[in-house]
Amino acid sequence: MKPLVAIIDWAMSPLGDPDAVVEKEVLHDVAEVRTFFCNSDVDFNDEVCDAVAIIAWHNTPITAPGIQRLRQCRALIRNGVGYDSVDTQAAARCGIPVCNVPDYGTEEVADHAIALALALCRQIMPLDAEAKQLGWTIRVVPKLRRLRELAFGIVGLGRIGTATALRAKALGFQVVCYDPYLPNGVDKALGIKRERHLDDLLKQSDVLSLHCPLTPETHHLIGERELSLMKPSAFMVNTARGAIIKKTAILDALRTGRLAGAGLDVVEDEPLQTHEEAATPNLIVTCHAAFCSQESKHEMRSTSARIARAAVLGELLENVVNGVGHVNY
Repeated sequence: MKPLVAIIDWAMSPLGDPDAVVEKEVLHDVAEVRTFFCNSDVDFNDEVCDAVAIIAWHNTPITAPGIQRLRQCRALIRNGVGYDSVDTQAAARCGIPVCNVPDYGTEEVADHAIALALALCRQIMPLDAEAKQLGWTIRVVPKLRRLRELAFGIVGLGRIGTATALRAKALGFQVVCYDPYLPNGVDKALGIKRERHLDDLLKQSDVLSLHCPLTPETHHLIGERELSLMKPSAFMVNTARGAIIKKTAILDALRTGRLAGAGLDVVEDEPLQTHEEAATPNLIVTCHAAFCSQESKHEMRSTSARIARAAVLGELLENVVNGVGHVNY
């Protein structure tokens, strides 16, 4: 019998293809591929626990107790960029490499961040609502901005942050970045400005776009104090992880006019929980969809399957994030 590669999809709202057509195309000759619907690792059955590799969609949390039940797992692969849904340290203690797919949606997320920024700077949503009421009053003139006069701040200059910086620069924004882990000279290579302290970036940004991972260090990176440092005319964009911004803080800032607008593809405790939250003024929210396109989803799934294939065959693994085993970049 061929070893099993288990795909863990979210039972409450499946994200993948139950037939696993893409994954089977990559793995059919070396492994059996099956999809299991789970809300958490509590739902793992004996077949999942015996899988040689696991590909997990992002809504299914995988914790230490679940990881300890895995009997022969050679790779736990997060089907996406973020891996905060997996207890990577627990996996490391069990000798299980955790991998992700860091580059599949780079273009889409950068495009989405720019789209939200443009929608805010050009007030597309209020103008659309006015026109559809058969009106023609441009009430939002004070918020309409000329892009080349604006500082576009970026927190996190990794793959997606860099792609966003290049797009913002091409549109004429004055791009400024903050990333404490960025090697010296990257900002010069891109032709952008760098700030060494987050507060300095917050004070000057007309648009602030977040592109850092969610870690204990970045949880609530933006809260009441940070928002108070920003210009009342500034816009916030988040296509990274919801909990990087404290939800109560940003919603309150929008309601009281301490922030001019926000475009959020992700929110803390997503989706929005109440009609009151949804009615927050000057807020654009999309459905954690920045990564999504037909092309990116296919690339993500085929990359995950390629990593699972390497695990089955005992080859080098790509994109290991918890320091276990060999890494092939």
